Amino acid sequence: MSSDITLEAVRAEAPGAPTPAPITRGATASAAPAAAPGVAGATPRPPSRSRPLQRDGRVSGQPGFVLHSYPHKETSLIIDLFTRAHGRVALVAKGAKRPHSQLRGVLQTFQPLSTGWTGKSELRILTGAEWVGGMLPLEKTALLCGFYLNELLVKLLARDDPHPKLFDHYVATLNQLAHGEPAPIVLRKFELALLKETGVAAELGRCADTRQPVAFDAIYVVDPERGPRLARGADTWPRVSGKTLLDMEGGDYADAVTLAQSKHLMRFLLAHHLGGAPLNTRQILIDLTQL
Repeated sequence: MSSDITLEAVRAEAPGAPTPAPITRGATASAAPAAAPGVAGATPRPPSRSRPLQRDGRVSGQPGFVLHSYPHKETSLIIDLFTRAHGRVALVAKGAKRPHSQLRGVLQTFQPLSTGWTGKSELRILTGAEWVGGMLPLEKTALLCGFYLNELLVKLLARDDPHPKLFDHYVATLNQLAHGEPAPIVLRKFELALLKETGVAAELGRCADTRQPVAFDAIYVVDPERGPRLARGADTWPRVSGKTLLDMEGGDYADAVTLAQSKHLMRFLLAHHLGGAPLNTRQILIDLTQL
């Protein structure tokens, strides 16, 4: 299946997946210089202010990424922004849909931004967004995976709940995908980091019933609320080996059995914590790439 068909499917299904627009020059939106190809682990260059400033509800110089956007009135957008120090915030980007808006080409997914806003209510006003560069673009399957990450964050992160470690993991994950690292491994690591950082994933290396270390050669199920326990005959939850749990805890997915079992386990845990809410991009990934 061609990459064009793949991207059409994502843009039709993924929430807030805008059609890329050319970046315009202006005071609040810098033109995007070409990223240096082939630089592994590239990270965004720091914005002009290294720390966010906040006075009377005003924030500036805050690193962030657009996760999702949708139209607001005739000329504006509401954007879901994932920031390092403030977590997920909802902002009104006034006039961003106008043809000559300086924000039109900046408020795109997977572009590292330096942002600012004002207001104390749940829906605040975007005061500026500047492209800061330093990351390769996502293409083909990596782009599909990026939309999947964004949908997970939108559906599992509460607003105004900072997770700086998760933000750093998100940036690292985008870089890994852009540089062609194996998508199944990259996604499993991010899924587990997301559940751990939001406080809903128990330690996988310790049995919930006995608090003893997981045995390498035993078979377990993972209670979504409590953690691993030895599998029983009547269990319908995914069964995984102790080795798989220990490998996941250590971030080692080199074993094919670990990779296969972790995929089914993470699908089960995510479905539980999403309360049955469907993941549009996950289904597209399953259908098109079997990740």
